[in-house]
Amino acid sequence: MPVYNERTVVERSISQVLTAPLPENMERELVVVDDCSTDGTSAILERLAAAFPQIQLHRHPRNCGKGAAVRTAIAQAVGDFSIIQDADLEYDPSEYPRLLRPLLDGHADAVFGSRYLAGEQSRVLPFWHSTINQGLTLVSNMFSNLNLSDMETCYKVFRTDLLKSIPSAPTVSASSPKSS
Repeated sequence: MPVYNERTVVERSISQVLTAPLPENMERELVVVDDCSTDGTSAILERLAAAFPQIQLHRHPRNCGKGAAVRTAIAQAVGDFSIIQDADLEYDPSEYPRLLRPLLDGHADAVFGSRYLAGEQSRVLPFWHSTINQGLTLVSNMFSNLNLSDMETCYKVFRTDLLKSIPSAPTVSASSPKSS
């Protein structure tokens, strides 16, 4: 979970992630990367990490962006699967079983969510946001030869070993409050 200045929602977000349904016999690990928050989020995260052993908390010494926070989290992840969940609760953790099912059934190595294929419910998004996203998704699909419906989706689920095999930019050296 990449986090930056989310003091108003981070506790509720972490609570929902920690209580979200998971398939039977699946252990829960929550790798939280604070990307140098300045609004009091860090203190909330330290308190939560001390209270819940499932939380691995890491902190960037300077703000490096969401991509760097995700790379730091991937480097620390040890579970079989990794779900990228933003701290702002744009997406509902109760969807985890649905996202994990194709991986658990051996039908996929990665699953990408979509705001446009909501199934049981339909989200109302601003017109220009949707139009621009659809244009960017079209161009992305042309270059990648994929057929995604929402390239900017925040929900992504991967086999952790697959994620770790992808070469990326170096990760930021993050500190862990539990060990410092």
